[in-house]
Amino acid sequence: MATFSLQAQPTTAAAWLDLAREAERLGFDALTVADHPGACASPFVALAAAAAVTSRLRLGSYVSNAGVREPILLASDVATLDVVSGGRAFLGLGAGHTPSEWEAIGKTRPDVRGRIDHCIAVVEATTRLLAGDGLDKPRPVQAKVPLLIGGGNTRLLRWAARNADRIGLSGLGRTLADGHTHEARWSTAEIDAQVELCGDTPTEALVQRFEITDDGGAGYAAYAKEAEVEESDLIAGPYAFFGTKGEISAKLAEIERRWGMTHFAVRTTAAAEVFRS
Repeated sequence: MATFSLQAQPTTAAAWLDLAREAERLGFDALTVADHPGACASPFVALAAAAAVTSRLRLGSYVSNAGVREPILLASDVATLDVVSGGRAFLGLGAGHTPSEWEAIGKTRPDVRGRIDHCIAVVEATTRLLAGDGLDKPRPVQAKVPLLIGGGNTRLLRWAARNADRIGLSGLGRTLADGHTHEARWSTAEIDAQVELCGDTPTEALVQRFEITDDGGAGYAAYAKEAEVEESDLIAGPYAFFGTKGEISAKLAEIERRWGMTHFAVRTTAAAEVFRS
């Protein structure tokens, strides 16, 4: 059976706490917050607030940019979140892609190899700290804080297959000139290749669109044009869902059959219909 986590951003205190309660009531597996310093809320502050009004949701950043986060500060934030949530935190990290985040701390964004090298080093250092090597207080509630790696780089996926508890796939490739958007790598062949690299480590997809509709074909056609991808790949792949509940359920079953994928992260903008269903 497919499970879903919800990625969202706080706007007001009341709305954020209501969202956290509703996400738990509706059966979402986790509540996550993106981590783009200077462009969105601090994930760990927001998630600590959500922890106070929930009891089951897993909580984590999705995902923090290893290029601009110091391991000791990251480990302290995650450990504190684990304490205040009663053991529900996870560590979400990726190599990062937004040049402005490096510029904000006085650095130049490295090339791909440099970003992957640095990401692996930060993950290894942070997990050592969470395990007790250098982080005396606070100590996490969990004996091992779960690790989620988000990304699509071949070398990072191979590393994550050996070291992560879960791998988040977005199918987003080269960062475009605006520093925020990406080329979409959503062909079934590309998904096949990435899932194979992940080995036996559970994978999940970051869903960009999710809409309950009686005309799923029109939804796929319009979004394929917008995203500049083949409509057939969009229909088969895990990054967009349009159709009736029955059609979406059938697609989820086919995705599990083909790729073994049963977990999906949806943004609030993509999840309105999930909430109403």
